[in-house]
Amino acid sequence: MTDQPGQYWEPNPDAPSHGQLPEPSPAPTPGPGPSYGYPPPPPQQPYGYPPAGYQPYPPPPYAQPYLQQQGTNGFAIASMVLGIVWIYWIGSVLAIVFGFIARSQIRQRNQGGDGMAIAGIVLGIVGVVIAIIVIIVAIAATNEVNHHFQVN
Repeated sequence: MTDQPGQYWEPNPDAPSHGQLPEPSPAPTPGPGPSYGYPPPPPQQPYGYPPAGYQPYPPPPYAQPYLQQQGTNGFAIASMVLGIVWIYWIGSVLAIVFGFIARSQIRQRNQGGDGMAIAGIVLGIVGVVIAIIVIIVAIAATNEVNHHFQVN
């Protein structure tokens, strides 16, 4: 392309066409640089190696090994099942007892199932509360019926 008006741009036959990469130019050959009283630069390390004089950080202290869980606690499963089923509210009391046993065993043995044990405890408490309400209502209803049928 020229700077003079009226002339058109002509494509360069040596320029790469669209989609082709230009050929790389040859790498310059290292030669002795000018010596101005400075020490020569350090030699270049190959790719992937640390630079000369590199000091890594000290290794971290040894960590405790990860203790693998040993499965799900059986009392936790029983607690949750009994909390769901209730079995005439006796299951609710057993769900609470089994839930607390399971939580202590889970902590000691590094087992899974803590959520099931908590669910069993909560469902057991709900079952016991419902049992108490039913007993109170039954006693009140029985007293009301007996009060109506008393003979004077």
